[in-house]
Amino acid sequence: MTQSVIEMTGVSKRFGKLAALNDVSLSLGEGEVLGLMGHNGAGKSTSMKLILGLIRPSSGQLRVFGHDPSGTQANDLRLQLGYLPENVQFYEQLSGFEVLSYFARLKRVNHGIVESLLERVGLSHAMHRRVKTYSKGMRQRLGLAQALIGEPRLMLLDEPTVGLDPMATRDFYAMVDELRDKGVSVILCSHVLPGVERHIDRAAILGQGRMLASGSIEELREVANLPLIVRLRTAHIPEILAERLHPFGVQIRQGGVDRLELAVPTRAKVEVLRNLMADDKILDIDLEPPTLESLYAHFDETVREVSTTESVKMSANTGQEGVTA
Repeated sequence: MTQSVIEMTGVSKRFGKLAALNDVSLSLGEGEVLGLMGHNGAGKSTSMKLILGLIRPSSGQLRVFGHDPSGTQANDLRLQLGYLPENVQFYEQLSGFEVLSYFARLKRVNHGIVESLLERVGLSHAMHRRVKTYSKGMRQRLGLAQALIGEPRLMLLDEPTVGLDPMATRDFYAMVDELRDKGVSVILCSHVLPGVERHIDRAAILGQGRMLASGSIEELREVANLPLIVRLRTAHIPEILAERLHPFGVQIRQGGVDRLELAVPTRAKVEVLRNLMADDKILDIDLEPPTLESLYAHFDETVREVSTTESVKMSANTGQEGVTA
């Protein structure tokens, strides 16, 4: 059983009348990568600030490595954390080397590691250039190097691939895999969901300050019960195939010349696939289970529908009270 790195139980955070987080529970194990998803204002940044100890919960309990992150152990805890914010800002008149040397001193780490970190993130060629000459992608790489100082046991990465080209993004996720293999725990916030899915152990989806869903991709698929997408190249007339698969609840749409796209209910996927595989008019077949992107959209749409319903009820009640008065 892995050691618990983060335990958040029934945590709420209010700023005046605004509830940024509402009764959120979240856990992170040692060497686990958690994808924290949610729209702007969902509560992701608030969660990060709570874990960093920059703000305190209004209610509930939060422990990081078994301690209150804003308590007496706060300084020692932060030495074990690496944080990459969404919008990276540095002293622009300093060089990349000088920036990392400064942060190394803050983390009580010998600045001898600076050159190797810059090499690791692909900035060796620009280490002595001023930060003001760096592109957005280069600043992002410098921020990542800063987060890695001191070999942290917990990494908090907020939109880490913003500004990175495809090759740099690939290298970043390879590094996340490497950190996990070394036992480092990672919370990864990203809006670029297709690249995240293969590199996380679990996903937590926030919406309007509430936890909408949490679990492995397979667990979320089971809860969401979204259809399997099956793409076919076939000699079938679409109407004939649609009639044959109608009893299984399959929906079919044309995807191009001799190509069809089927939405297959989860409960019927085995029967439908057997049916298709036994058909010699099926020339090619491709399967796409619900992606993290479609799962996120499903749970986010669910909370929006609930919110709209509650707003309508409140408006109706307010109107009724006004008439009564």
